Amino acid sequence: MLQCLSSSSCVRLVQTHRSTWYFLFLVLGYVLYLIFGAVVFSSVELPYEDLLRQELRAVKKQFLQENPCLSEDRLEKFLEKALEASNYGVSVLNNASANWNWDFTSALFFASTVLSTTGYGHTVPLSDGGKAFCIIYSVMGIPFTLLFLTAVVQRIMVFSTHRPVMYIHTQWGLSKSFVAVVHATLLATVAVTCFFFVPAIIFSALEGNWNFLESFYFCFISLSTIGLGDYVPGEGSNQRFRELYKVGITVYLLLGLVVMLVVLETFCELQQLKQLRKMFYLRKQKPQDRLAILEHDQLSFTTTVVATPSYEDKTRHFLGVPVLTSPGGDDPMIQ
Repeated sequence: MLQCLSSSSCVRLVQTHRSTWYFLFLVLGYVLYLIFGAVVFSSVELPYEDLLRQELRAVKKQFLQENPCLSEDRLEKFLEKALEASNYGVSVLNNASANWNWDFTSALFFASTVLSTTGYGHTVPLSDGGKAFCIIYSVMGIPFTLLFLTAVVQRIMVFSTHRPVMYIHTQWGLSKSFVAVVHATLLATVAVTCFFFVPAIIFSALEGNWNFLESFYFCFISLSTIGLGDYVPGEGSNQRFRELYKVGITVYLLLGLVVMLVVLETFCELQQLKQLRKMFYLRKQKPQDRLAILEHDQLSFTTTVVATPSYEDKTRHFLGVPVLTSPGGDDPMIQ
């Protein structure tokens, strides 16, 4: 008996707080996914890092042996200065001295990465004034960019998603949810083809030291606004038409970001995903003051219905006709 009561109470508790349990499982799954990613990245990348460290030590040791007049301390100071300048986008190599990081097209590319929160990190402000302006520019520009992208995506969704789905649903008589799923899949396929595969082929041809995988990797990292900065186009020493190339990359990033948002919004509007999201959301509860108003209105309505006399009572009261009743209620004369 006690086991039955405890099991029923547990079931009732789980059903009452179902969204909370789903949310806890979601948090647990996310943490496990983070740990899984850390384990995979560590197991894959750690051997390569160790190999690179060994090669770098061997090259440094060989350089000191071939140049005995140069002490290791002086070499360390030079390398620290060179690496510090490289972190700011300035290279000491001769073939990279012709490219400026802060001409107009490069600054336009930097502004687009700041406002889109991509932030490659290959070029950063050098002066205190530039850093202060970057803060102010970002504080005002990022919300402005979100407003701009929201307005653009909302207008594109009307022509790219809402009208096609509704037209096929009404003309062909297919299920709206089925049409929405097929449409979202086709839209995602077109977007991946036009903004990932085709640009990857172009980048692998224009960037001499990039293969297709590295180019596709750059497209994904950029349009997902991750922006690691390990691959940045237009930074080669022999890049032809570098200014025009930078402007084209800026346009590609902005258009690609809009398309990615349209695809994501299309998938978010699917009925299946809406039901999935509701599993982890809290149920909306009516405010206490609204409940009190509804109860008061219902009570007032009930009182009015009870207190309102019937039409027959009103008529009798107006005509002044007495009501005939019998003690037993069965007088044939009265009936």
